[in-house]
Amino acid sequence: MNFIQTLLEPFTFDFMQQALVIALLVATSASVLSCLLVLKGWSLMGDAVSHAVLPGVVIAYLMNIPIIIGAFVTGMICAISTGYFTNNSRLKEDTVMGVVFSGLFALGVVLFTKVRTDLHLDEILFGDMLGVSWKDIGLTAALTLPAFFLIIIKRRDLLVFAFDPQHAKVVGLNTTVLHYGLLSILSLVIVASIKAVGIILVIAVLIAPGAISFLLTKRFEHMMWWSIVISVVATVFGITLSYHIDSAPAPTIVVVLSCIFIVVFLFAPQRGLLRKRVYPSPEIAD
Repeated sequence: MNFIQTLLEPFTFDFMQQALVIALLVATSASVLSCLLVLKGWSLMGDAVSHAVLPGVVIAYLMNIPIIIGAFVTGMICAISTGYFTNNSRLKEDTVMGVVFSGLFALGVVLFTKVRTDLHLDEILFGDMLGVSWKDIGLTAALTLPAFFLIIIKRRDLLVFAFDPQHAKVVGLNTTVLHYGLLSILSLVIVASIKAVGIILVIAVLIAPGAISFLLTKRFEHMMWWSIVISVVATVFGITLSYHIDSAPAPTIVVVLSCIFIVVFLFAPQRGLLRKRVYPSPEIAD
């Protein structure tokens, strides 16, 4: 009984309840997107877009428009410009992404240091989960829930596109719409995550659940559900642990996800490093 009371003690406070709700909203949407990013090899794209939103945040503040609009626009600029430079040069995509996202992130830092604002850089970089309001939660829900349901509804088409865009085109799928649709969803989730986990830590939330679930199952449908469960468990445990050890919730959640990844990497039933029997790397099936 004392253990249960200790476990539930953090959530007797309103600010902890709000932190839990916004973290779960981010976790569920990011977890399903994570599976597609891992399978398509877009982990660095998520990192690039998350860093690229910083100048948009500052410019939106100066123009007195919602910060999410500026962040979304610059995130899409990063993604689209990466595709353009890749298609029109001899450089590989990861090289172009490294140049584009670092340039945009540096521009954001320069703007932030040269312009006087009420924004706090720490909150943008690492989030302020304990300082969210119900208005922030409502806005996050308006961004994350549509992203979540779009992925669930179009998951089969997105899976084909993630594995083989040429095959997706042959079977009649509009790969251009799927490409930019997935980029738009990625930008939406990143923008929605700024308040909770910030632009630095969001990449862990976007990649770790998919990476962990990939090691646990061969089927895409199971991979998505595993990813959701892992994200929710890590979120609840991370927030609870952060209260008892007096740490920031977002980094604690990321540490929990990292620990889960290490355990699964070593002991996963079929793909764990320490398994005696060596399995061939199977394909993800729908």
